[in-house]
Amino acid sequence: MVLGTAALAASAALIFPTAAQAAAPAPATVAKKLFNAWLHNDKVAAAKVATPAAVSSIFAYVFRAPDVFAGCKGNFCRFKHTSVNVPGDLDGIGMVVTGGKVTKVYRSRHATKPATVAQYLLKAWTKNDRNMGLEVAKKDAVCTDSKGKEGQYCLFRAKYDPNGVKYLWQGCTKEPKGYSCAYSYEGGALLMHVRGSKARGYEVAFVSAIAD
Repeated sequence: MVLGTAALAASAALIFPTAAQAAAPAPATVAKKLFNAWLHNDKVAAAKVATPAAVSSIFAYVFRAPDVFAGCKGNFCRFKHTSVNVPGDLDGIGMVVTGGKVTKVYRSRHATKPATVAQYLLKAWTKNDRNMGLEVAKKDAVCTDSKGKEGQYCLFRAKYDPNGVKYLWQGCTKEPKGYSCAYSYEGGALLMHVRGSKARGYEVAFVSAIAD
């Protein structure tokens, strides 16, 4: 009788999981809850579905709210602009959902200096984080192809090697359509071609490389 009762209890546990064992909500559900909390300027509600860093990040967004939910790929969800032209090709807000919380928020950024976006893009590459790169750069700069468009260089075609060549910041100079911001390294240089304005914000349009 005791054994039978124990077996019955075990079977019930399999059929009726506890709250802790219940499946986490879908990433889209969690992302939308954070987005709506932000729209209502409700940090208390936001904190229930996101980490402190994610809450701080979304509440720092400087553009008006994206108007389209673009869905989720795995645990990465996006909210995009369709009527506002913002710098970079993230085009709004991206969220990484882990379990029942948003653990990271990516956002289009408004940089008022060409150097800021060039340095931010290189930092994204050192972290092997394409979404971070898209916050300030176009897809032509953050591509992963072995070969980019003619005269262009796909920065993410290879992972950054912390033990490899050192990249030295050389500053930005004007060029016909914007600025060229350079990093030199032994044997050549990376040129980040920046477009935009202080009012609109700057972005890296594409990257090229030169050899000594």
